[in-house]
Amino acid sequence: MDTSLEKIADPTLAEMGKNLKEVMRMLENSQRIEEENGKKPVSEDIPGPLQGSGQDMVSILQLVQNLMHGDEDEEPQSTRIQNIGEQGHMALLGHSLGAYISTLDKEKLRKLTTRILSDTTLWLRRIFRYENGCTYFHEEEREGLAKICRLAIHSRYEDFVVDGFDVLYNKKPVIYLSAAARPGLGQYLCNQLGLPLPCLCRVPCNTMFGSQHQMDIAFLEKLIKDDIERGRLPLLLVASAGSSGVGHTDKIGRLKELCEQYNIWLHVEGVNLATLALGYVSSSVLAATKCDSMTLTPGPWLGLPAAPAVTLYKHDDPALTLVAGLTSNKPADKLRALPLWLSLQYLGLDGIVERIKHACQLSQRLQESLKKVDHIKILVEDELSSPVVVFRFFQELPGSDPAFKAVPVSSVATAAVGRERHSCDALNRWLGEQLRQLVPMCGLAVLDLEVDGTCLRFSPLMTAAVLGTQGGDVDQLVTCIQSKLPVLTCTLQLREEFRQEVEGTAGLLYVDDPSWPGIGVVRYEHVSDGNSSLESDPEGEKIHTGLLKKLNELESDLIFKMGPEYKGTKSCIYVGMASDDVDISELVETIAVTAREIEENSRLLENMTEVVRKGIQEAQVQLQKANEERLLEEGVLRQIPVVGSVLNWFSPVQASQKGRSFNLTAGSLESTEYTYVHKVQGTGVTPPPTPSGTQSKQRLPGQKPFKRALRGSDAVSETSSVSHIEDLEKVDQLCSGLEHSSPEAHCPEQISTAPAPTARQTETLQNKAQHPEDDDPQVEGLERLR
Repeated sequence: MDTSLEKIADPTLAEMGKNLKEVMRMLENSQRIEEENGKKPVSEDIPGPLQGSGQDMVSILQLVQNLMHGDEDEEPQSTRIQNIGEQGHMALLGHSLGAYISTLDKEKLRKLTTRILSDTTLWLRRIFRYENGCTYFHEEEREGLAKICRLAIHSRYEDFVVDGFDVLYNKKPVIYLSAAARPGLGQYLCNQLGLPLPCLCRVPCNTMFGSQHQMDIAFLEKLIKDDIERGRLPLLLVASAGSSGVGHTDKIGRLKELCEQYNIWLHVEGVNLATLALGYVSSSVLAATKCDSMTLTPGPWLGLPAAPAVTLYKHDDPALTLVAGLTSNKPADKLRALPLWLSLQYLGLDGIVERIKHACQLSQRLQESLKKVDHIKILVEDELSSPVVVFRFFQELPGSDPAFKAVPVSSVATAAVGRERHSCDALNRWLGEQLRQLVPMCGLAVLDLEVDGTCLRFSPLMTAAVLGTQGGDVDQLVTCIQSKLPVLTCTLQLREEFRQEVEGTAGLLYVDDPSWPGIGVVRYEHVSDGNSSLESDPEGEKIHTGLLKKLNELESDLIFKMGPEYKGTKSCIYVGMASDDVDISELVETIAVTAREIEENSRLLENMTEVVRKGIQEAQVQLQKANEERLLEEGVLRQIPVVGSVLNWFSPVQASQKGRSFNLTAGSLESTEYTYVHKVQGTGVTPPPTPSGTQSKQRLPGQKPFKRALRGSDAVSETSSVSHIEDLEKVDQLCSGLEHSSPEAHCPEQISTAPAPTARQTETLQNKAQHPEDDDPQVEGLERLR
């Protein structure tokens, strides 16, 4: 590229291209070096004073890089600069080149901007099959639609320029939006146009026939007729060619006929408009070429950073387009097309088609792979040309079978279905987070739909060019989904069982948290739980903290967390996801018993503290009484220092040591006389053994807690135990028969009644006798036979 830059006659242009390449190289290399060294740049948020001597370019670029990447904690965000590519460099060069071109004289600037605008308009119209249209380039994606609405107002209200809002007040305009339109679009249009919110009319989607994300055309026609009868003016309809949610395309051909019938402006937007550049286009998307206007976003489609959006429209009055702001005589406005003008020439027609085709192939590859995966539902299956794939994890309920739809469903079944829906939403959110971390190159997005719930969206047209998504990334995504399915299905199956076990266990309260993707949430209700307020529960928090510590010490495969309950502040235990069959009864019993033991131990410690305090006070009172009694027995003279010593020498007093000891087991005071006499401390009452609330379940070697034993191992153990008992019975019978057949027997009639060993039993005994190393009672029977 340096050789090609030397051929440029204008030294400023050559220096600009060289500097841009050098800047991008410095940013990418410094970022890569910091990632290899494991050091993150430190960015100072506090602005400092402007240096008087100035700084060089390297220092300034280093500051820019620190501000860009200093606060990033996620790896996927830092990969965007590395995947810009040469076409991205051309788009960035367009912004720098626009500032340089604006310094030319007016005549040269006018000719250059006119050429750039006309070339870009011609290329875009031919690529996306929009004949005889004009273009408007804008930074904000919704800005083009706002200008189109202004143009429609000027076209339908001839006196709007003179009378202004009075014309709109007499006959209010109505803008129709689909219920599946992107959020905030109607509010944005009203703010930009200065219209009240009643000027917006939200058209519902199909409920009986067709897709649930397509506009209901019959209901739309009814709304238009009602507005005309009320004296309103149907102004504009916004249709979708790839909705913001699931990528559905409205029936644009039928909507165009309806708009022509009632003289309504039809505007189309959506990601599926990119497929107009391909050789094969679906009829629903191809009908968008006949609409009055449409908005394109070639920047994310082609991986062009900071590229403007484009609105193509058809209108014959240049004066109205100038008033509406769609055209401008300012050279700076015309230079908005410069980044696209450079990038489109760099890519060429084949490069543009190849990138869009690659994105569509990625979506088709994922869609075909997900059809073979169980428990994965694809929301867009009828539109094979859609570059958007929306899917979610699900598991059928018995009541969701179509055969049961005609049967009345009880409120209990409805509640169960509602819980299942919330559970699936939480699991899909968890799945989306996991996949975004494992396969960041796919650029998955998690979205909440009103009808279908939480779903995952794969839109390679908006992410593949920037992230560099390839077919191998899609295959890795499918593999990761398949690896997570056992965890999802097992967890979903155990949630209901966990809820029932908790509700049937005394002292436990099941907390319904729809946002938790694990098995469930449980809270232990201690004795004073009802007396504590919702804001503070220190005793409950202490119990749950100890419970969490005990559960984590069991080293099971389950993950336990503690946090506030759903829509509350009291502490709860959150049980994580299960990857294998879990014994829910043992789990719930362990939680209940452990929490009860923690509470009892805490209560015992508090009671013991109170008992010890009272015991000390009682001991002090008794010792004081003992001192008073000793004073009365010995007399006052013995308490005088000199006189007391003389009296004690002539007449010593035999006083025993009297003290008090506190028996923690009995909780009472005892005399220390026994200790001083026998020189041995009294044992007191032997404390009873502490009962263990948790029943230790017999586990196989290597089996972790809360795991159910394998059925095969149970069957083997049961079979071996039964055969073992049968062999013992046979040995006892043989031994008793042989003993009765000995010469010392006193009852010969019992010899005939004793069962004689068969040939098979004898062979079995001989085989077992050959292995005397087995420590088994049967070997002892053989020794007795010998």
